[in-house]
Amino acid sequence: MSETEHIEPAEVQEQGGNLAGRIEAILFVAGEPVRVEDLARALNVSVREVETELTRIRDEYDFGQRGFTLRRFGHQVQLATRALYSADVVHLLQPVQKQSLSQAAMETLAVVAYKQPVTRAEVEQIRGVKCDYSLQSLVNKELIMEVGRKEALGRPILYGTTENFLAHFGLSTLEDLPPMPEVPVETHEDEYLGDIPELIP
Repeated sequence: MSETEHIEPAEVQEQGGNLAGRIEAILFVAGEPVRVEDLARALNVSVREVETELTRIRDEYDFGQRGFTLRRFGHQVQLATRALYSADVVHLLQPVQKQSLSQAAMETLAVVAYKQPVTRAEVEQIRGVKCDYSLQSLVNKELIMEVGRKEALGRPILYGTTENFLAHFGLSTLEDLPPMPEVPVETHEDEYLGDIPELIP
């Protein structure tokens, strides 16, 4: 065999690259979180195969403290810069931080996150103010979405958070939300807003 000859693994020969590399390429180009099901469909493999490879990639990145880390947000996955090296990235790029949500939007989002599924009227009852604009703004930002209709008079829209909400706040699941403060005994729970926990880590 000459020095220029090289025998590639069967997987590389058959698929034009190994599965891990193909997943990394898609995630790198996408930038945003990608659904595992979409990865499987794009690569023409099973979800189980993708999940297995994602676990291997994540473990390899973590073991070697690579510059990238694999982050999960519900059914979505994303390549992200490892926090350990964030100062270096900031020093070079000095990125402009994404504009934070207004206080009204944050309070509305917190109510939806903790009380979902919830109607506009229920959000307004808790906050004590109209929330039409805040709700529409959060829908436009794809942080909340319509998740159904309540079986009540007029069948009002029910709102819940999206997977983009998880990604925005660096959460894997809703179970990662900080705990709500205890409700004072003299205050009715449905009317209590209190000190809403900071959603931003």
